[in-house]
Amino acid sequence: MMNEAFAACLLLAAQNYAVPPAALVGIYHVEGGKVGQQVRNKNGSYDLGPMQINTIWIPELAKKWGVSEAHAKKWVRDDACTNVGVSAWILRGHLNETHNLKEAIAHYHSRTPKYGNTYKKKVINVMYKNSLVKNKR
Repeated sequence: MMNEAFAACLLLAAQNYAVPPAALVGIYHVEGGKVGQQVRNKNGSYDLGPMQINTIWIPELAKKWGVSEAHAKKWVRDDACTNVGVSAWILRGHLNETHNLKEAIAHYHSRTPKYGNTYKKKVINVMYKNSLVKNKR
């Protein structure tokens, strides 16, 4: 369940990166992460925090923020607002690339269609289930 502080961070991140808050809520529910969480993937990378940000983003974030990779990883893993802000930044990047929200959501998880499409369906189902989108499929 999302607390009020995290919800406020999510709405601010959505506004800052001009992404639909409903998409971030859907991603949050599908990812199911928690502050401080670090989940190892089969490829040796880790998923961090509430939005399960993959550590492949850490070098770019460290450079962008002018901090060490260790600091960037800690912030992404341990700070909920930073984590959801990075999630919105990633989604915005995929939206800029694809110009399609559904494809951006798929790419958030994987550019490999069989994985991305399955993920996209889960996120969209959560959005519908939570009445976060008004239009019928």
